[in-house]
Amino acid sequence: MIVLKSDSQLKRMQEACKISARALKLAGEAVEPGVTTAQLDDIVRKYIEGCGAKPSFLGLYGFPASACISVNNEVIHGIPSKKRVIHEGDIVSIDTGAFYKGYHGDNAATFAAGRVSDEARRLMDVTRQSLYEGIKAANAGGRIGDISSAVQRYAEASSYSVVREYVGHGVGASLHEDPSVPNFGTPSRGVRLVKGMTIAIEPMINQGAKEVQVGPNGWTVTTKDGSLSAHFEHTVAITESGAVIMTLPD
Repeated sequence: MIVLKSDSQLKRMQEACKISARALKLAGEAVEPGVTTAQLDDIVRKYIEGCGAKPSFLGLYGFPASACISVNNEVIHGIPSKKRVIHEGDIVSIDTGAFYKGYHGDNAATFAAGRVSDEARRLMDVTRQSLYEGIKAANAGGRIGDISSAVQRYAEASSYSVVREYVGHGVGASLHEDPSVPNFGTPSRGVRLVKGMTIAIEPMINQGAKEVQVGPNGWTVTTKDGSLSAHFEHTVAITESGAVIMTLPD
């Protein structure tokens, strides 16, 4: 069931979204060689809890941390660890969520650790822009497929592949609500977009093939061919004048 939000509910949800966005920004600024993924997770948790909010991911389905932190060929759901040290040239995807006043905010971005290769930088740039192509297509009266196809077209035009098994989703009082928001699809197909919908659009784009696998810990998803992967995400609200990004830090 898709839950539409009133203007007053959107204002409350905006607070959760800003907390998540600011936590993501702080963690991203801390990405550098020598830092552990556990240290980044600690930054996220302390900021969110310091705002009187709760980390959305902590304990969700049994997940043991406040942020998903995925490095290089890890697509999503990387578990932070004191043993996982970030090295020069790594790309680090951080996914954060905050629950505040009854609503969740959810966002993600991929950050460079020091100087990264031209190939890694291009993957990050294309993935980020594919997110914004999807957001531009998220118009009231349109369809989920408009978003999906916009992401897919942009990524594949750059010779990258789109992960199929994991998709975006509705966000609200629950972190994962209807509808699903795939990053591949056909225009004018799927659920109609209407004012008051709040969705997380989150391209997961691979440098190589689209196939992925879940690691031994039961959580971390990696590319099957070992190629790099990038992940960007915003929570947006559908309005009569287009999609409004809610997960902006300022």
